[in-house]
Amino acid sequence: MKGVQMKWLGVLVVLGLAGRAEAQSMEPRFYSNAPKGMNFLLGGYVYSHGGVAFDPALELDDANMNIHSPVVAYARSLDFFGKSAKFDVVVPYSYLSGTATQNGNPVSREVDGFNDPQFRASVNFIGAPALSLKEFMAYQQNFVMGASLKMTAPLGQYDNSKLVNIGQNRWSITPELGMSKTLGPLILEVAGSVSFFSNNDDAFGMTLEQDPIYAVQGHLVYTLPKAIWIALDATYYAGGETTVGGVEKDNTLGNSRLGATLALPVNKKNSLKLYFSEGISKRTGSDFTIAGVAWQYRWGGGL
Repeated sequence: MKGVQMKWLGVLVVLGLAGRAEAQSMEPRFYSNAPKGMNFLLGGYVYSHGGVAFDPALELDDANMNIHSPVVAYARSLDFFGKSAKFDVVVPYSYLSGTATQNGNPVSREVDGFNDPQFRASVNFIGAPALSLKEFMAYQQNFVMGASLKMTAPLGQYDNSKLVNIGQNRWSITPELGMSKTLGPLILEVAGSVSFFSNNDDAFGMTLEQDPIYAVQGHLVYTLPKAIWIALDATYYAGGETTVGGVEKDNTLGNSRLGATLALPVNKKNSLKLYFSEGISKRTGSDFTIAGVAWQYRWGGGL
């Protein structure tokens, strides 16, 4: 059993900014296969520091924000007409504090509350059939292609009298297409997505609109002995210009990030993940650092 444990160790999401920045997430091995009927429960902690992305139209300068986010997530692997599929939900809570300047004036904020929760469904339609645990033990991953659809709901903390909030007071939906190729101990992955946003009709008494954000992420995953794996992660995202009260803000994104992920199996039901990412370049918007740890427990599916 331990020899095949690595195959589904990366099945759950890597919790990036805990649901705050859909296009900026980096999730290695998201489209890897897993035995059908398996459940995954994750508890994690994410620390974010710097010019963390909040409302995209704030135009804050010299932002120095700190966010501590405990996170709970659940996922289940499914059989979708003979193809492997997953559903997951992520519920983060955040403690935020920091300072910035707006139009030359200092501002500060200290608040805590729930972030907007994330819901996602995915299916691997090439190279990853739905398998029982017994069948899965003989499965060798080669080329996999899949798609996912993620949604965030405006249920997080939001106060329209404040410049900085945890929730965004709007819906978002993100379709994504991803693929991976296994080459011995290496896995090469790439995924492209576009995030669409509803309007925030209560942004400082005005309506905030945002254009879609287009993103691509890539991963180089290397499998080590004892089912350990490490990934180098990168993403680039563009678009997302905002309009507030009918006035365009000229804040189109053109940003990139690099990161790394380390997965460590503990036993056949438990594993640990460590991850880190840093902004490399930006046109406008956020420039921040993320570090996180997550404990994953899995059961069901004949395990």
